[in-house]
Amino acid sequence: MNTASATPLTIPDVKNFAAIVHQNIRKFGARPVLRTRRQGKWIEIDWNGLGQRMQQAARGLLDLGVAEGEMVCIFSPNKPECTIADLAALNIRGVPVYIYPTNTAGQAEYIVAHSGARILFTGTQEQFDKAAAMLKDGPLHTIVAFDDATDLRGLEGAMHWSAFLDRAQGTDLDAEIDRRLERATVDDLLTLIYTSGTTGEPKGVMLTHASLLHSAAGHDLRLLPTGPEDVSLCFLPLSHVFERIWTYYVLYRGMVNNYLEDPKQIVDFIQEVKPTIMCAVPRFYEKIYAAMMHRLESASPAKQKLFHWAIAVGRERNGRVKDELPVPFWLALRYRLADRLVLGKLRALVGGRIRFFPCAGAPLGEEIEAFFHAAGLFICYGYGLSETTATVTCHEPSRYRFGLVGKPLPGVDVKIGANDEILVRGATVMKGYYKNPAETAAVFEDGWFKTGDTGRFEDNGELRITDRIKDLMKTSGGKYIAPQYVEAMIGADLYIEQIAVVADNRKFVSALIVPEFEALEEYARNHGIAFASREELIAKPQIVRLFEERIKARSGELANYERIIRFTLLAEPFTIDRGEITPTLKLKRKAIKEKFSQAIDAMYDA
Repeated sequence: MNTASATPLTIPDVKNFAAIVHQNIRKFGARPVLRTRRQGKWIEIDWNGLGQRMQQAARGLLDLGVAEGEMVCIFSPNKPECTIADLAALNIRGVPVYIYPTNTAGQAEYIVAHSGARILFTGTQEQFDKAAAMLKDGPLHTIVAFDDATDLRGLEGAMHWSAFLDRAQGTDLDAEIDRRLERATVDDLLTLIYTSGTTGEPKGVMLTHASLLHSAAGHDLRLLPTGPEDVSLCFLPLSHVFERIWTYYVLYRGMVNNYLEDPKQIVDFIQEVKPTIMCAVPRFYEKIYAAMMHRLESASPAKQKLFHWAIAVGRERNGRVKDELPVPFWLALRYRLADRLVLGKLRALVGGRIRFFPCAGAPLGEEIEAFFHAAGLFICYGYGLSETTATVTCHEPSRYRFGLVGKPLPGVDVKIGANDEILVRGATVMKGYYKNPAETAAVFEDGWFKTGDTGRFEDNGELRITDRIKDLMKTSGGKYIAPQYVEAMIGADLYIEQIAVVADNRKFVSALIVPEFEALEEYARNHGIAFASREELIAKPQIVRLFEERIKARSGELANYERIIRFTLLAEPFTIDRGEITPTLKLKRKAIKEKFSQAIDAMYDA
């Protein structure tokens, strides 16, 4: 049994995270903290402005009767108002609860009802309309629309953000806010993070202020130093534990947070913001990598040769820096040239100022991580869950290995239990699932949280994730398949957008594949393959052969029984609305298996 021991921590001496924000307001004053772009213009809020709005919103919540420990829901894309409402709730010992902005009306209603929230903040007209029906039934009595352009439909109990901030002006509520903070304890609930629910109804993960404070202290010891000069880009939804906890850390360290409301605008946004740090999931890097490789395929032989030379030089030089080895003079000279001709241009694609990229949420291909590192971009790859206040493990700044998820965060205990399951213990582990003692009991064993993931420690002390226990598949021949491993290996191809492996109780491994149609359609045009629709394109024998060849080329590290024998190309992607993926883009395997049963059966009947 492998075990990694925790490191003692000294956590910030506060009882409520809002107290840290108050300290930073006094410390940083007129320095910027929150930024966003609306209608082509940048809006910036400094620390003083954040403090003023946070206090106004806290008064508004008190005026609406929010009690200590009461849940307050936020159903919105990323906006500065989300963070202001979040902090306002904390300021009165309330509990902010986020809903994924892509959730359906039914999913949002479940979280509101389950949490017992009586107040809901919405971001867009669509989210307001989804929430409107909740005012008629259940505990909800107030909806606050962040966007003052939202049509409130004449609903009683609905108001705009500006009216909400103004409603408690001049009232004597500040003393009550102070009294509540004085009563705060580190064991107070910080938030409920509702899991995305791949196998059933989402569960409300209870995290405390102690969990966050210990997480912050652990990150202080692990990450490169950060501070007011750093610029973070809030790209992932704030309903995701990764972005949510990181946003708290950004505020804790005094960084500037830039909010991206529409993730589809990331290419333009990143060039304007030029972040120094940005959280992202592996798919972000996969898409950038695929786009680069696609462009390279159509480049001249000379440019291809130059590109590969530069990457090779970057890999050698940056590899030595990573492993704290001296860089020979001749290598330093070659790197300077490679950097000027190629590598610097690659970094410019993500703004040109990135110091490091925190990354987690799914498997990241080793070749992709190594590629970005060769270009001078450090992906601080890690592993975590909602139940562990995000980070369990992550890379140290040096001497780490690609493909591994790093060492345990200081203050966190990790060991490998029965069936290679990863077990976690420490102050960052959740208090339990809200209103669900049975599920809570099921995931704890002798004080250790059972992650449901399998893994092992390598000889350098870093953790390797092998798969989700519940996702493991067993072929009819008795071989176990880790689908995420196979999907990460094959799915990194530039012509693949989504992939779902099938193998359970089957003779061999098969897959449902959604092509990356932009790249595939360009390939077809360049090779004279005529098509009138996506359905027609994926049925072309030349296209099927293309995928056969690329899957085979990417299967070199797979055992024979892990290799994809047959596949079906799909004309439409898996979507959240159809229940095929979660809001965090994880596959709902049962739903996919049921919906595509005929296509799956056909692969085995052929």
